[in-house]
Amino acid sequence: MRALSRRRCWLSSVGAAGNRTREVCVTEIEAHITGTVWKIECAVGDEIEEGDTVAILESMKMEMPVEAEDSGTVAEIRCEEGQSVNEGDTLVVLE
Repeated sequence: MRALSRRRCWLSSVGAAGNRTREVCVTEIEAHITGTVWKIECAVGDEIEEGDTVAILESMKMEMPVEAEDSGTVAEIRCEEGQSVNEGDTLVVLE
């Protein structure tokens, strides 16, 4: 099952004088159901492809994979195994 995801972009200054800018985009992979994080399938620094499972959620004794909708590098994991999450909570951030 595909996860909900939100892609955010902004401009960032680069260099000592800030004379160059670059666009920075991140994708937040969100929980598609309310449940418990049963297993985290990635680590910070991992390269993730579209369709890869990043976590498995458990709800009502059913395990549901959370799949990435975009490719990228795992920048942050915002959940822990055993943690309760609500639909829409950010689980993993990709750069």
